[in-house]
Amino acid sequence: MNLRKNIEDIWNKSLYTKADREVFEHFKTSLNQGKIRAAEKIDNKWQINLWVKKGILIGFKMGIIVEMPLSESKSFFDKDTYPERKIGLEHNIRLVSGGSSIRDGAYVAPSVIMMPPMYINVGAYVDAGTMIDSHALVGSCAQVGKNVHLSAASQLGGVLEPIGANPVIIEDDVFIGGNCGIYEGVIVQTGAILAAGVILTAGIPVFDSVHNRFIRKSEEQPLTIPENAVIISGTRPLRSNPEYSVYCPIIVKYRDKNSDIAVTLEQALR
Repeated sequence: MNLRKNIEDIWNKSLYTKADREVFEHFKTSLNQGKIRAAEKIDNKWQINLWVKKGILIGFKMGIIVEMPLSESKSFFDKDTYPERKIGLEHNIRLVSGGSSIRDGAYVAPSVIMMPPMYINVGAYVDAGTMIDSHALVGSCAQVGKNVHLSAASQLGGVLEPIGANPVIIEDDVFIGGNCGIYEGVIVQTGAILAAGVILTAGIPVFDSVHNRFIRKSEEQPLTIPENAVIISGTRPLRSNPEYSVYCPIIVKYRDKNSDIAVTLEQALR
């Protein structure tokens, strides 16, 4: 099956056949298995797979709202194409009881740990050894690397529309502190550390105090946090009126032995 061609063909339809639904279910299975993803690194550069995002949106277009019972007394109501994903022992992950959910069409690698309550949305990719703590969100199409720690109440923004928008990308060995928010296609490169409460968006420049420069997005490149950067929340004077300050994430240093010790992941938990 040429899955990409089939998805592109279905994208232009307004009425769907049984065969179209079968193509979509095959597409969703490939997402669940991590065989396809909304973005991937090719030649050391992240690229969006627009056809994959189209496939995800097709699921919403062809889906109908149905009752999805949780128990005899509780139900939720959603598109029948995206029920809660069924997870079994064979997946070799730890999904702790208490209100967590993974939407069908999200890849979760073996050895991922998820603490309740947390949520992983459709199109997300979560790689091996990652910890998703309580009240954390991995939004639609967000890409999360290996051995990432997503601390309590942190959020990775989702992106399904506009279709060409970049997803949030978190590379390997990143530590994200509690109550952080990363949105609008920001890329956090390998080994970076975000202190609690850091907010990163496409429109907020980051000041690199080590190299005395501002890091901003460009037309060619989304806002990209360098490898091993250690970021805290700060402020900078407002250019039009220096009496006032605006929020500014600040790179205070790059990882060293002390910062490594502070974020060492306990293998016993894994």
